[in-house]
Amino acid sequence: MSSSPGRVSGTRASGPLLQEGPGLLVMDVDSTLIDQEVIELIAEHAGVREQVARITQRAMRGELDFAASLQERVAALRGVPVEALAEVGRQVTLTTGALELIEQLHARGCRVGVVSGGFMEVVGPLASRLGLDHVAANRLEVEEGALSGRVLGRVVDRAEKERLLRAWAAEDGVPMERTVAVGDGANDLGMIGAAGLGVAFCAKPVVVERAPAAVHVRDLRAVLDLLPSFRQFA
Repeated sequence: MSSSPGRVSGTRASGPLLQEGPGLLVMDVDSTLIDQEVIELIAEHAGVREQVARITQRAMRGELDFAASLQERVAALRGVPVEALAEVGRQVTLTTGALELIEQLHARGCRVGVVSGGFMEVVGPLASRLGLDHVAANRLEVEEGALSGRVLGRVVDRAEKERLLRAWAAEDGVPMERTVAVGDGANDLGMIGAAGLGVAFCAKPVVVERAPAAVHVRDLRAVLDLLPSFRQFA
């Protein structure tokens, strides 16, 4: 992909700009599409939020293996009633500009997906309400009406996020140079590096350093500034 260095709207976003219109945008969920970390909201019900939050921060900075850290954090959730997940779903709030970003992309024929190291039990209903085209997240095992402390199936980690971006692009008939990936943590670096344009969104330092573009305000509309045919909104 050809790109040119630049700055969009001064302080809103900076980095190389995608030169062709996007056909697929895939974003992280926790601290990107939404303001919260879902696992921390669940951990509140187990009385271990601070413990889980510390591990989450280290994983997002790239200091811990994501899959191993996820297993450790989920183990701390053992015994949380499954009904708590619905309450967590009601607690999450969309990041400013999320709805506008999705609506503007869909209006121009761009498909939108989310890929999350969080949990389908919360991410799935949210993606359905937003009318997203693709969704993937981890699944929590439930035994006798409570979380078992284990994750079902393959963990959605850095490698899996990149694999899904590529698979969805192929499914949608979108060349990789017309894909966009947006995330904030080290586990997003695979898809950020593979996409036609990778965007660090209010991200950890390691992600900002490696991503081709960065947004430093918590407003997802700023991502539009990096995309052809959207720059009039800058």
